[in-house]
This record gives sequence, structure tokens and C-alpha cells, in this order.
Amino acid sequence: MSDQPIRIYSEIGPLKEVLLHRPGKELEHLIPRSLDQLLFDDIPYLKAAQQEHDQFAEVLKKNGAQVFYLEDLAAETLAQSFELKKRFVEEFIESSGRIAAHHKEELTDILLSLPSEKELVLKTMAGVEMQELRNRTYGGLVQKVYKGSHFVLEPIPNLYFTRDPFATVGRGVSLNRMHSVTRNRETIYGRFILSHHPKYRGQVPFYYHPDLPYSIEGGDILVLSRRALAAGISQRTSPEAIEVLAERLFKDEGSGAETILAFDIPNIRAYMHLDTVFTQADQDKFIVHPEMLKALRLYKITKKDSSGAFDVTEYYDQLEKALRDVLGLESLTLIMCGGRDGIASEREQWNDGANTLCLSPGTVAVYDRNLITNQSLRDYGLNVIEVPSSELSRGRGGPRCMSMPLRRE
Repeated sequence: MSDQPIRIYSEIGPLKEVLLHRPGKELEHLIPRSLDQLLFDDIPYLKAAQQEHDQFAEVLKKNGAQVFYLEDLAAETLAQSFELKKRFVEEFIESSGRIAAHHKEELTDILLSLPSEKELVLKTMAGVEMQELRNRTYGGLVQKVYKGSHFVLEPIPNLYFTRDPFATVGRGVSLNRMHSVTRNRETIYGRFILSHHPKYRGQVPFYYHPDLPYSIEGGDILVLSRRALAAGISQRTSPEAIEVLAERLFKDEGSGAETILAFDIPNIRAYMHLDTVFTQADQDKFIVHPEMLKALRLYKITKKDSSGAFDVTEYYDQLEKALRDVLGLESLTLIMCGGRDGIASEREQWNDGANTLCLSPGTVAVYDRNLITNQSLRDYGLNVIEVPSSELSRGRGGPRCMSMPLRRE
């Protein structure tokens, strides 16, 4: 079991391997008129964002985690053969919309002519501008209609939130269908890595796939224990997707999953994923946003047998009781994001105060800007490691959002 390339049976076991993406030129391709489309509220300053991200990565390393970068694993995967690289480029262009499809031949030429696989991968992330096309026919209808467009291949600025495109569960992954069209291409990198990289190919079960019609994202999947998960019914994840995930997990005896607690949370941008309002910091300590509790409905999905069949019951009791039941705890502590101050709670939840990343039991990485929440965590005896967040936080995601654990003890 120790040689499993994916091994995630909790939110809190010592983090041993983790996947990150260092923000790149895709952030410099954000412009004010594209912010809504690309799911940003502001434009981060790239140099500072990279410095903050490097400090975040250093925190993970100092606490015993080996850091892998999405761009490096993708480049290593494609370097195995020209045919694999060509197939990646073809699939990427096909997934990039009609403007990219119209210029498929020249885009393929541009991408395959780059001097290294790493540059190719980074270019797909950063995007290709219209002015980079060498054979533009200015008299054509397409060019006249889209003459105000900047990109023939749109940038993917959300990539530094590696939590969402796929989620590690037990020994396998949920390869997700993203809620927004603008994020659909993010799953391509993970699919090629997990299917073709020598470290992972043939060894990782897929419990979900983006060809399925229901959206689900990694921020809505929390692995509470070997036998229990939490899943958010949110702005980005549908109940249908959670049912499919439950059936597939329950069919695989190796997954160990027997129970899923489904959190039905308000469908608003501030609470876009479950992990923006609820995360685990220790065996018996959880961070929650108090406003979420007022509207929360809980459902318990329980495995019936190895066919994938399950029962669903609604929890009318409080969250604390549901967690105690599922985890077999006599008692636990819910720590409020922002404390008991309503204004501070709302402000710090917006700045990802509840989005903590547990590095080992009782040790959490947090954004430095959430002073009240961070002090509350310390008051409850947690080891709080603050990371800088002036620019990274502009993307609306915290330390958990920016990391995809691959192995925990």
C-alpha cells in the first residue's frame, strides 16, 4: 500500500507530496473586460504573486512535503513521445472554442514548434494572442468579426488553484467536470499526467470523468477519514455529480469509502466551494463560517453494498453531531472564521480565512491577512503558519485551494 502513487485518506495526515502551479504569464493576460468571464474580481501583480507563491511552497517543503509542479509533470509526460505531445495539442485546441478551432492548423504549428515541452505547456496556460498568428487573412469574415479580440487561445488564470480540476480520494481521483466553460481545459493537464506519466499511469482509478454531464470541483471534496468524505452541493458542484461519485466510490472496495456527508450550502460566489466555509485542522477541530451554519442542510449518503447502491438520510441535527457520528468522535470543536464578530467573519471568509490547509495534525497554513481567525486558531492550540496573501488572494482562493495533496501519511 505504501507504494500507491496517490494516497489520501484524510485531510490532516502529514502531507508528503503535493501538486502546485506557480502563477505565470496567464495572470498578465487578465484585462478588466475579461475578469467576469475568467472568474476574477481583480488583476494580481504577477511578480508579487510569484514571490508569495514561492514562500507558500517553501512552507510546504519545510513541513515535510515534496512539491511537484503541474507544469513540470505535464512537460515530463509529453516529452515521452511526439505522438503524445501532438495528441495533447490537438485535444487542447479542440477544447478551446470556435476561434481556436478555426485557427487549428496554425495554432498546432505554433505550439509544436516551441523549443521544449515545458514552454509548450506554459504557452497553453498563458494563451496565444491574435497578433501571434503569422498567416492571418485580414480580409476574412472571421478576422473582421473578431478584430477586437485579443486571444485566439484564451489564457487559464485559475490554474494556480490546483485543488479544483481533480481531487485525490483514497488511492484514486475524481477527474472533474468544471462548472464554468472557462475552466474546462484545466482538467486536460491532470488527465494526461495521471494517464501517461510513468509515476501514475495504470495505477490510479478514476472515480469521475469530465465527460459526465454534471459539474463537480475539488474544493467541494474533503476526505474526512478512510471511510468518510464530505462533499459540497454548491455553486460549482451538483447533487447529481455527488451521487455518481458516491456510486463509483462504493463500487470500488479499494477506495474504503462507506459514507459521504453532503453539505447543501448557499449557491453564491462567496461560498463557491465547501472548503471556503469549512475545513479540518486537527482530528477534532474544524474551521467553519458561522453564516453558512444558518442555511446549511446536511445529508448522509451511506453505502449499502458493493453494487454501488446507497441510502440517503437527512440530518436534522447540528453539524457537530453529524461529524461526531461519521468520525466516531465523542467531542469536537467548531472554530468560527472571524470569531463571533459578524463583520470580521464576513470579511475574513471572503479573504479565505476558512480555507486552511492542514500540513499535519494541528498544523495549518493560512493567509496572513485574516488576523482574527488566525488568532482564534492559536487560542485553540493550533500551530498556525501564515503565508503572504496580498496578491494571491485576489483570485478568491486560499492555501487549500492552491494545493492538491497527492500523498499523506
